[in-house]
Amino acid sequence: MIVTLTLNPSLDRTVEVDALTRGAVIRTRSARLDPGGKGVNVSRALLANGVPSVAVIPVGGPDGDQLHRMLLAEGLTAHAVPVAGRTRSNVTIAEPGGVVTKLNEPGGPLSRAELDAVAEVVVTEAEQASWVAACGSLPPGVPDGLYAELCKAFAPEGIRVAVDSSGPALMAAVAAGPHLIKPNREELTEAVGRPLDRLSDVVEAAEKLRALGARSVLVSLGADGALLVDDDGIIAGTAPVHTPKGTVGAGDALLAGFLSAGARGPGALAEGLAWGAAAVRLPASRMPGPSDIDRDDVRLHPEPDLDRPLLA
Repeated sequence: MIVTLTLNPSLDRTVEVDALTRGAVIRTRSARLDPGGKGVNVSRALLANGVPSVAVIPVGGPDGDQLHRMLLAEGLTAHAVPVAGRTRSNVTIAEPGGVVTKLNEPGGPLSRAELDAVAEVVVTEAEQASWVAACGSLPPGVPDGLYAELCKAFAPEGIRVAVDSSGPALMAAVAAGPHLIKPNREELTEAVGRPLDRLSDVVEAAEKLRALGARSVLVSLGADGALLVDDDGIIAGTAPVHTPKGTVGAGDALLAGFLSAGARGPGALAEGLAWGAAAVRLPASRMPGPSDIDRDDVRLHPEPDLDRPLLA
């Protein structure tokens, strides 16, 4: 069983337009409302593929109640912790060809008492878990070291922690020695403070974070696929999508697939790539199920061309 923690969940509204023009009145072609947040998406992807998961989320206000109801309606085991603040709502504007514009609210603050209540639930649920995946941004005012606290708390219990975050929260977690981190190219660039133009740059950046404490680094690279760097070496892989519908949640699906397949080695990377590509082929924030996943398009590269420039 995999426990996910999303401290900044959301309601995600996706609207499709023919073209986004600033200052214009635009009629949308469609609209969709989905539960949102990185960890929530990981749990939704696991649920869609029959992998047991529990999503732990703080919820506040009418939007928080609606988010919880939507997750329960999907059949997801969601442990909602009531908080005083308001659960945020995000908007994604999708144009043809997979171009998306995201408008993300910051989310409501969490008090120390509320954080302790959330942590207590995570600790309880983690007793039966193989992984705890701490995902997403931190709400305003939440200490940067919160994910690091989870890593330190679970290490003596033998519970593996995966962290998918960015900025100071990611770097604090890295220093605490998580079993896995899953940055994207932009997040990894921010972490090392320099551009990543070639695959070799990504490998060097991943190795730097491993030297700082992360045991395994799974980097999502969009159209360039993904890269896994761990004690076994370096593996790259791609899963081309010829008709993308949107990239929202693709990295979350990648992480879910990787964790579901054991989170180590080429088999896990291939599964993650297949799930991530399937998410790109789906509209809005839909998570792929078995009928959406095509593993035949996945290509692994145990000896990748490190000098290959990355796509813009």
